[in-house]
Amino acid sequence: MSHTLNKVAVVGAGLVGSGWAIVFARGGATVRLYDASEAIRARAMDRLASMLADMQEAGLVEDAAPILARITLCHSLEEAVATADYIQESVLERVEVKREACGQIAAAMREDAIVGSSSSGIPASAFTEDLPKRARFLIAHPVNPPHLVPLVELVPAPWTDASIIPVLRAAMEDWGQAPIEVKGEIEGFILNRLQGALLNEAWALYEAGLASAADIDRTVSEGLGLRWAFMGPFETIDLNAPGGIADYSARLAPLYHRVAESRRDPQPWSAKAIEQAEAERRSLLPQDQLQARGDWRNRRLMALVAHLRTQPR
Repeated sequence: MSHTLNKVAVVGAGLVGSGWAIVFARGGATVRLYDASEAIRARAMDRLASMLADMQEAGLVEDAAPILARITLCHSLEEAVATADYIQESVLERVEVKREACGQIAAAMREDAIVGSSSSGIPASAFTEDLPKRARFLIAHPVNPPHLVPLVELVPAPWTDASIIPVLRAAMEDWGQAPIEVKGEIEGFILNRLQGALLNEAWALYEAGLASAADIDRTVSEGLGLRWAFMGPFETIDLNAPGGIADYSARLAPLYHRVAESRRDPQPWSAKAIEQAEAERRSLLPQDQLQARGDWRNRRLMALVAHLRTQPR
């Protein structure tokens, strides 16, 4: 690796933390993994072995064994973070939980270590303001599962040392991730604001009775999502008109403006619509099959990632 972040700690060994541990170890770093829950720690290495075995079967890693060997399970937070160059905090998405965990990390970490939080939408300023080493903290938000979906949003707090962002961005690239920099704090960052816009429209269409949840899902999985698997919205519209993005905008910007105007009074997702969607989804996928379907999703992601790696960009 060309960067200097070769010793990594992951605090939180749930789904996201486990995925992060694989990302770093797969990229060649030595990883020390910790979780405050004894029950989670007890099964962490078995979970990692299973995840890596699936990746090896899908052709995403050549040999799972050396990757797993680079991950060490720790039984205290201090043991995990004390010598780390980089620390990935992946605890529960609640301000008070993150504030407590980051306080413990700040007390045990090196002065020059960098700490990224896996927060999905809570800005770092909400839980790092009072930390003595707050300049070393920022958001490093992955997409779940991070070992299969490479995007990482790097979001500094107002007091984050600006010099650490290019260092971490380069390291993430070397670890096989696809980092982006969000140039200011905004709730939801980039990914969840884009996802939220689609979700809010999906709920509005569903509540209006214009389509079933299954058909709205199909519109994305069999339509929009096929293009979005390898290009974003700006490139999509640039290729969807003979004259490129300016031509597309001349043709369709008024339509999109009218659509936006029609949602000038957005409403919360209603309890009734949520109940109906829950009933529809459970008729298609019983509660006790959610985990198995999640595993199926991950296998599909592995196959897609493996395919995309063979294609020119």
